[in-house]
Amino acid sequence: MKVDRPIYLLSPLPKEGVLSLPMIRFERVAERIDFSSCDTLMFTSKQAVVTAEAIDPEWKKIPVIAIGPATKKQVEALGGEVIFHPKNYYGEQLSEDIARFFQERHILYLRPETVSFDSKGFLQKRGILLQEQVIYRTACRHYSPSEQPPESSVIIFTSPSTIHCFLKNFNWLNSYTAVVIGHSTRVHLPEKSHFVVADTPLIDSCIEKAMSL
Repeated sequence: MKVDRPIYLLSPLPKEGVLSLPMIRFERVAERIDFSSCDTLMFTSKQAVVTAEAIDPEWKKIPVIAIGPATKKQVEALGGEVIFHPKNYYGEQLSEDIARFFQERHILYLRPETVSFDSKGFLQKRGILLQEQVIYRTACRHYSPSEQPPESSVIIFTSPSTIHCFLKNFNWLNSYTAVVIGHSTRVHLPEKSHFVVADTPLIDSCIEKAMSL
């Protein structure tokens, strides 16, 4: 008989059917966006789109490279136009795709303070000068030791920062199972941790995977 295990979701927004333990909060760090020298925007997260909308809704007048299905969905929900939505979301291959298709474009990457891959440096080697503007940062929430998930919990990590903030608050228990949203998040897990990767890089897919364990 399958034993129910508590499932904790660490992303900022709660979801029905799982326990909410938000690990991160977002802080806006820009008051304006300079669109004057770009003809294309690049977003790599849903939060970047939401932040851009809060700073200046004029971003919607510029076509968008949207990385990841949640990012694409958020761009379109706010009325933006997605002109490129790559199937591969990861580092070097993603930058190769952008270099191949957007050689003549002037791209402005609206990004978080910390990123896992140096897109600007990589694209510069391919002859593309990627403009960047940091518009938000991620900060950790803080919890007491008594709030740590119990033994055998399933922990859903939706970004590298949720892993880093979890480990700042709590020790990793060997009985935990991690469900991660993608392979770029997986590499930040503690060594020898038991994990599974969601079938698609969406929070709902993470929850489905967690409930199947």
